[in-house]
Amino acid sequence: MTGRRLGDDRGSVVAEFAVALPAIAVVIVLGVGMLSAGARQVRLQDAVADAARLAARGESDVRVHAAVAAVGGGAQADVHPRGDLVCVTGSVSAGLPITLTATSCALAGGV
Repeated sequence: MTGRRLGDDRGSVVAEFAVALPAIAVVIVLGVGMLSAGARQVRLQDAVADAARLAARGESDVRVHAAVAAVGGGAQADVHPRGDLVCVTGSVSAGLPITLTATSCALAGGV
């Protein structure tokens, strides 16, 4: 007759690993998602700055919107004057349930 001895913890490592693995996977996926969102925010900010300079020089709206659309994923741009400045606000979905936005302004009539 073989019985379990008190304090026998065979298999506990496998059980603990099975419990911890999904948590580790979730943390890794969220980390990669946040890094991706950060990179997309930088690309959006650069594109909006380019679009603001284009709008300030009097380029066509098509070209201004195309500069922001190059970020991808349905990026949208809104051009609005603020006194001597022309500002562009861009937004894009980050893939996570958040929307990234960026605004940049340039002096109207600038070269």
